[in-house]
Amino acid sequence: MSDRPEIVCICGSTRFMDEMRAVNRDLTFAGVIVVAPGEAEEMITDKQKTVLDTLHLRKIDLADRVLVVNPGGYIGESTSREIDYAHVIGKPIAFTDAAPAAM
Repeated sequence: MSDRPEIVCICGSTRFMDEMRAVNRDLTFAGVIVVAPGEAEEMITDKQKTVLDTLHLRKIDLADRVLVVNPGGYIGESTSREIDYAHVIGKPIAFTDAAPAAM
């Protein structure tokens, strides 16, 4: 048995950053290592978005499981791509709200 804390990768739309911060806080206080989407105060370029999207897939690689923050069941295009990736590489996926039927 390992004494390494669980690593959880948070995924979700940037429109839910407040909710993702709350989940991050709760998991961290529960002893979980959290990797989450990067944040920017300003608008990002398409090139920066591509870099961040690729980086987030590597965060999923590092994690033991994925937690999708999806208030109201909302799943955007980028998050859907991340869910598909996590599924393909065999990462367990959970949702904060009911998972969409197509997942």
